[in-house]
Amino acid sequence: MKSMTPREEFEQAYGKVWDTDQLQSDFKVSSFMAPFVFVTRKSDGKKGSLKFSHRPRFYYNFSLTN
Repeated sequence: MKSMTPREEFEQAYGKVWDTDQLQSDFKVSSFMAPFVFVTRKSDGKKGSLKFSHRPRFYYNFSLTN
């Protein structure tokens, strides 16, 4: 039986997951306040936040802010 990679584990738990390059491609980062990063989604200008892990560095659980 093949074990899951860390990314596959995060995707199973949280859905969409971004690495640093993907984050920079999809979002403009405003600020960090661990464990959150505050962003603007480039595709539509919506503001929101993501949680992040340190090792491995993944961003996940995008949530729109009001």
